[in-house]
Amino acid sequence: MAHDMGWSAQGGEPESSDSMKTFGGFVQGLREHAGLSREEFGARVHLSKHSVASIELGRRLADERFVELAEGALGDTGALRRAFRFMARQPGFAAWFKAWARLEREAVSLATYECRLVPGVLQPEPYARVVFGNSIPPLSDEQVEAQAVARMERQRMLRECPNTSFSFVIDEHIVRRRLGGVEVTRSLLDHMLGYAQLRNVEIQIMPLDCEVHAGLDGPLALLETPDGRRLAYSEGQKTGRLITDAKEAAVLHRRYATLRSQALSPLDSVGLLERIGGEL
Repeated sequence: MAHDMGWSAQGGEPESSDSMKTFGGFVQGLREHAGLSREEFGARVHLSKHSVASIELGRRLADERFVELAEGALGDTGALRRAFRFMARQPGFAAWFKAWARLEREAVSLATYECRLVPGVLQPEPYARVVFGNSIPPLSDEQVEAQAVARMERQRMLRECPNTSFSFVIDEHIVRRRLGGVEVTRSLLDHMLGYAQLRNVEIQIMPLDCEVHAGLDGPLALLETPDGRRLAYSEGQKTGRLITDAKEAAVLHRRYATLRSQALSPLDSVGLLERIGGEL
C-alpha cells in the first residue's frame, strides 16, 4: 500500500516556486527516459500517480524519502539528490512543517520538547497573537489573523483525536516568562491546565533547578505512525527538517525518554503551573 508523506487535502498543497517546478520537470524527464508511467513510477516510490503528477508539476514539495526512493527507481545516479539541495520554497512557507502537520493527524502518539515558547498546540489565542506580533520582519494585521486562525484550527486535534497520546516537556522558564503581560500569561496557564486534564495529554515541566538536562541540543518533535514508524521533526530559525531515517529518529526518541524522566511528573507539573498562576 502506498504511504503518502505529502500534504493532505485538508491542509492544501503548498504554493509553488520556480525551483519546485524545475525539480518536478527534472523528475518527469528522468521518469520518461526510464520508460515508466506515473503509475509504475508511483508504485516504486510508494505514491499514487496523482501525487507523482503533483511533484512533477511543481505543486507539491518532495521530501528526502521520495528522493531516495526515486533515485533507486531511476538508476541511482545521484542527480536527484543534487537537484533536491537547490529546491526552495516560497518565502515564509514552512514546507517541512506542512508534511509534519499532515503526519500528526495520522499518528498514534506525539511528543514535543520546547525550550523557546509554549508549543503551538497548547497556546491560547491571546498568547499566539503575541507570538506572531513579535515576528521580525513585522507581519500585517491580516497575516497575524491568518496565522492565529491556523494555529487554533490545528490545536483542535488534542480533543478530536482522543486515542492519540500527546506528551509535552516544557522548560520552566517558558511558563514564567510574562510574554504579552500578566493577563496573557494567566490565560496561558489556565489554557495549559485545561488541556492537562485530558486523558490523552501529559504536560511535564523541566524545573529550573534540575542539574541534568537531555535537551540541550534544542527543541524536538516526535511521532509514531500506526504502522510503528518513528519520525522526528527538528526546527530552527527559518528552517525545519523532517527526519525519516530510523537510526537518527531513534536517537531523538531516546533523548525524549530521558527528558521525561528528568522533568517533573504530570501531577507535580500541574501543581507548579497552579503555583505560578497564583503568584501573578
